Amino acid sequence: MDSHRQHSLIPSFLYSSSSSAKTISLSTLLHSEQPSLSPSLTPATGKKSGGGFVIPAPNEPWKKIEMYSPAFYAACTAGGILSCGLTHMTVTPLDLVKCNMQIDPAKYKSISSGFGVLLKEQGARGFFRGWVPTLLGYSAQGACKFGFYEFFKKYYTDLAGPENAAKYKTLIYLAGSASAEVIADIALCPFEAVKVRVQTQPGFARGLSDGLPKFVKAEGALGLYKGIVPLWGRQIPYTMMKFASFETIVEMIYKYSIPVPKDQCSKNLQLGVSFAGGYVAGVFCAIVSHPADNLVSFLNNAKGATVGDAVKKLGVWGLFTRGLPLRIVMIGTLTGAQWGIYDAFKVFVGLPTTGGAAPAAAPAKV
Repeated sequence: MDSHRQHSLIPSFLYSSSSSAKTISLSTLLHSEQPSLSPSLTPATGKKSGGGFVIPAPNEPWKKIEMYSPAFYAACTAGGILSCGLTHMTVTPLDLVKCNMQIDPAKYKSISSGFGVLLKEQGARGFFRGWVPTLLGYSAQGACKFGFYEFFKKYYTDLAGPENAAKYKTLIYLAGSASAEVIADIALCPFEAVKVRVQTQPGFARGLSDGLPKFVKAEGALGLYKGIVPLWGRQIPYTMMKFASFETIVEMIYKYSIPVPKDQCSKNLQLGVSFAGGYVAGVFCAIVSHPADNLVSFLNNAKGATVGDAVKKLGVWGLFTRGLPLRIVMIGTLTGAQWGIYDAFKVFVGLPTTGGAAPAAAPAKV
């Protein structure tokens, strides 16, 4: 038998662990009590599928999603929409206070006083100003971020080949996530511009429906993208850190903290690992991307402003620290929840969770 037929389409070398205690032979997998995870057998018939790694959806076992098929990428895209759109909308009050602390620190001096000022001036409804552009913008961004990450990770893995991909797997995570975020920010940028203007200029507009026409009238259609470079400066390092650190943290958790291989862990435990890994990764993300986040808020709030104006007004120290504690709490929680929702959706449709050391296939017979 061709040795290549014995391997899952999942690039196991990308997630391989050096721990021999966690290695499972192919024969063990083929005779395990979890036939849905077998590389080449269909659960219903036990016959070779001929299509590689297929996993039945738990609620509809007759339906299968083949890894790296169009259905796989569609599922990852849908999971990205849910994970990013819903979580960003939920933390709108925190985001609103954070943006105003960045724009007007004299008025919004701290987190607690910032909430107090908003409540006094705008009432409880004011805490969710800009939720529509937030929901739509980050749903579009999440679709591209997660869908294209899975695509580029596989693409760069294939380009590198097994040996180089195993050796430089962190570089593959970084390159894949950066490539995906370039596309994702093009989708996000117009919504982000309107969101910041609505949140930081009371009376400008009620939301997206009236804010978008006003913004275009005042700044022109290209004005929606005047913040694209600082947005890339904020989001690309953020996403590179988000995905590369998550993959590494999750692999380390399975390798050093859990005594059994990932595929023998319960789904609830796997989702817990996803949330924990995502939260820690989110803290790193917030620190790395915060200066650019301050620039995005400043440029979208002040008409005709430049990066030099922002540095002059905020100062270098201000760029790195203004609003940072709140953003660490917000981004840590946000990132943990995103990975939890994303992987929960993947489990729901019958796909494995992201990251972790995969079982090594048995050596090919000579």
